[in-house]
Amino acid sequence: MDRGLIATLLRHPLSAALVLLDPEGQPLAANGQARELGLPATLSRYSAQLAGSRVAAAEQDLVACLLPAGCNCMEGALSALRAPDGNALGYLYTSAASDAQRSERWMQAMQAAGHRLWDWDLGADHLVVTRPDQAPVDMLPALGLLDDVHPDDQAQLREAILLHLQDAEVPFTCQFRVRQPDGRWRWVMNRGKVVARGGDGRPQRMIGTSTDIQQQKQLEDELRAQQALLRRAQRVAGMGSWAWDAHSGQLEWSAELVTAIGWEQPALPRGRQWMRQLGGETRQQLFAHWRRLLDDGQPGSFDLTWGRDPLYQQHLRIWLEVERDGAGQLQRVLGQVQNISGQRRTDALIRWRTELLNRVSALGRIGGCEIEVETRLMQWTEECYRIHGLRKAPVTLDQALALYTQDSRDSFEAALTRIAAGGLPEQLDLCFYRPSGQRIWVQVLVELDRRDGLPERYVVLFRDTTREREADERLELLAHYDLLTGLPNRMLLREQAGEAMIEASERGAILAMLFIDLDGFKSINDTFGHATGDMLLKAAAARLHQNLRNADLFARFNGDEFIVILRNLAEPDDAGHVARKLIASLAEPLYRDDVTLKVGASVGIALQDETRNDFDSLLRAADAAMHAAKEAGRNTYQYYSQDALARTQRRLDIEHALHGAVDRDEFSLVYQPLVDAREGQPPSIEALLRWNSAKLGICPPTEFIPIAEKCGEIVRIGDWVLEEVCRQATVWEQAGLQFERVAVNVSAIQLRERGFAERVVAICKQYGWPPHRLELELTESALIRDTDTLRQCFDIFDQHGIPLAVDDFGTGFSNLHYLNRFPVQRLKIDRSFVQGMLHDAGTAEVTQAIVHLGHALGMRVVAEGVETTAEAAMLQRQGCDALQGYLFARPLRPREMVQWLKQDHSQAATDLPQLQAPEYAHASL
Repeated sequence: MDRGLIATLLRHPLSAALVLLDPEGQPLAANGQARELGLPATLSRYSAQLAGSRVAAAEQDLVACLLPAGCNCMEGALSALRAPDGNALGYLYTSAASDAQRSERWMQAMQAAGHRLWDWDLGADHLVVTRPDQAPVDMLPALGLLDDVHPDDQAQLREAILLHLQDAEVPFTCQFRVRQPDGRWRWVMNRGKVVARGGDGRPQRMIGTSTDIQQQKQLEDELRAQQALLRRAQRVAGMGSWAWDAHSGQLEWSAELVTAIGWEQPALPRGRQWMRQLGGETRQQLFAHWRRLLDDGQPGSFDLTWGRDPLYQQHLRIWLEVERDGAGQLQRVLGQVQNISGQRRTDALIRWRTELLNRVSALGRIGGCEIEVETRLMQWTEECYRIHGLRKAPVTLDQALALYTQDSRDSFEAALTRIAAGGLPEQLDLCFYRPSGQRIWVQVLVELDRRDGLPERYVVLFRDTTREREADERLELLAHYDLLTGLPNRMLLREQAGEAMIEASERGAILAMLFIDLDGFKSINDTFGHATGDMLLKAAAARLHQNLRNADLFARFNGDEFIVILRNLAEPDDAGHVARKLIASLAEPLYRDDVTLKVGASVGIALQDETRNDFDSLLRAADAAMHAAKEAGRNTYQYYSQDALARTQRRLDIEHALHGAVDRDEFSLVYQPLVDAREGQPPSIEALLRWNSAKLGICPPTEFIPIAEKCGEIVRIGDWVLEEVCRQATVWEQAGLQFERVAVNVSAIQLRERGFAERVVAICKQYGWPPHRLELELTESALIRDTDTLRQCFDIFDQHGIPLAVDDFGTGFSNLHYLNRFPVQRLKIDRSFVQGMLHDAGTAEVTQAIVHLGHALGMRVVAEGVETTAEAAMLQRQGCDALQGYLFARPLRPREMVQWLKQDHSQAATDLPQLQAPEYAHASL
């Protein structure tokens, strides 16, 4: 190419920008316009990206080429310069300067419309974005800008770009959120397209706009929220909307309408099919309203019943409104539907309840009256007159209130004042006395009636609650007071004592609990019956109460047990002084008819302290102290101590361990022989119970048997003993061992158990043991109470020949009456007399008297606890029939008893030396 021509061309004052490029795309020369636009540097920087454009220019002579130029997009053309042989010698890039001016005006228009322009160089991955002030930002890596896109929107933005890059027919449009400099997110919408591709078809440049749509999004969100609120409100109200198009005749409805009418099928009937859901009368009603709407065009509403099945019918309320065009032609009918089935049911229920209330008021005789606020004039119903016991005549408010107690009058007047001042209606419980003197309780409801055109007035309803009040008072008495003594019961005591203990703790006062148990009450109750026992309890409670202060609490706790709470004591010792007074108050005998009754009291005292600051802990301590007082000899008092608590805990442990002890096979029997004083007579055997507890170890009978009697386990234990004794005796008998009978101790609890005698006979029969060889040893206390059950029991024993013996005779309530009345064959002298007879003449006289008494009544006499030959000799001289004790044998296990029986003991008692009876001063045998 001619160099002069090129130089002249480049120096020519053309408006177009010209750049001459070598075959590699590097600039060789440029005119002034091109240099002002910085095209040589731009073309040099993008030479590699324009390789495809150069190849296309070599083939087509001229191709479009778009370059960035500052903040503008420079549109240009690339043409090939050829040698005579057709080969490309270089390229010429041309761009009109006016393009930049047009581009700037175009950009200003875009900025004014709220659009920002962006130019993305895909090859270099640089993005140029204009700000609102039209200043270009620095060229930034395009992919790095995704960090400013909301994480939830990045995936859809990538996908939209990728789809457009892969297929130019797919437009690039995407809405996403961009982080602002202040950290908030803002919605934008980007549109763009690929404007340049390389020779291989790959996109080289992509331009587009970015539009701020934050306000549009906010409006959309508000619209959606309003629509959701409307739909929610319609659902809550059971409403739905519908529309009928006059031109197409199509009927459309909202999803809320489907819910409102309770339609459960997949879709509503289309066209006029939904009319089949209406009954004939409802359909005629609908047509009438429809014609009226079309005729006068006024909005209206009506109710109809949807559905033919009465069980599933829905009551609907429908609103109609027409929509016309400018010419007055009908376009559409709009409507709302509300399900009022629930309202209908509620209205029906209210009507039913109102009728029911009217009937109840008539049957319940609820009176009423009206009182004018200003004049206090009254109007009464007939029932109101009856409640107040007045004749039907004009009555003023003051006259009516004169019947009421002062507290009730004050409460009623105060309620009227509050309600007149704007207060709410009030309900009061008032009391008055009829002219006859009868006390009446009424429940009063007072409210203020304000109606237009009428003076303000109180509306008052009276309901006679006298019977209910008296019943409540009776229930209160039953729930919190002991009916026999009139004292608070344990429930009220717990409540009052708890309050007293809290008060004592707060004030630092001394508080003590006294646990009182009447000594000897049980025997009197068993002997003379419950009527005498009740009289004794009332008299004892009255005596105890007379020795207490008004501030002290006194309650009947259980049976013959009472609780006293002493408050505000000056010294802890004062509790002991009070206990002595209480014990002394019971010292005087009580008399019933010709019977003299006397009881004592064992009192346990526990003081409130940090370790006993609640009712239950204080009660446990007082109970433990009371048992300690009983063990100390009764009719005394003891303060709580750890030893007392330990003994109480021991009793509880034994009681718990007794439950199930029979099932766990923890009991066993040992046997002690009774040697006959006559020569050649075989011995008898007494069975003695032993308990080896898995939890407590070996427990003596004197400790666990009273507890077993108290908790009721003695019945099961006694049955087991009878079975085991009969079984063992049968085994010994079959082995050829010689003995007269076997004896078993029986508790008074067992004798009072219904069917006990029958069980004894059945057990003997079960093991084949003759009933006349099974002797039952009873305590004297078991015979005291003469009852039908006890008589029947002894009658059965007598019929089957079962002998009875009185154990420990002389230590209890000895009574010749029951010895003569019941079939007792044997008396057993208690060991305490035997052990003292050699050293005390009086004791020896007692044993002699017992022997004489037994023989006089035709009974045999046995002495227990014989340990020395001197004791045995004296008892023989006194005429005792049999002896039992360690002198002859200790209690033996079954195998040891077998060995003892195999020995010859027929002369064990008769071989004793005849000792001289000791002489006692002032006594003779």
